[in-house]
Amino acid sequence: MLKLLSTTGLAATLAIGSMIVPAGIAHAQDVQLQIGPDGLRVYDGNRDRDDNRYREVRRGCDAEDAEDAARDAGLRRAHVVSMTRRAVVVEGMTRGGPDRIVFANVRGCPEIG
Repeated sequence: MLKLLSTTGLAATLAIGSMIVPAGIAHAQDVQLQIGPDGLRVYDGNRDRDDNRYREVRRGCDAEDAEDAARDAGLRRAHVVSMTRRAVVVEGMTRGGPDRIVFANVRGCPEIG
């Protein structure tokens, strides 16, 4: 009787384990079934990740990003006056009068001086 119970318990454990493993694999691959007004649809999250490869990658400091960073640093009426391969110069007003900030022309617009 004890052998029958242990064999049944082992079989039940294997059966439950075999049902859980495929669900874990499907979740890891990000495959979903979506039911909506247009019917049943298979959603593959990997397709979206592959599409991101072909988007344009911005390199350098955009003029709008430099102006936003200058405003965050306390410059009012900030505007870009010079944009070279290496630097972006933004001028504006502070409490002490006119001022300028120079940003590196790399992604993230770090302040040079």
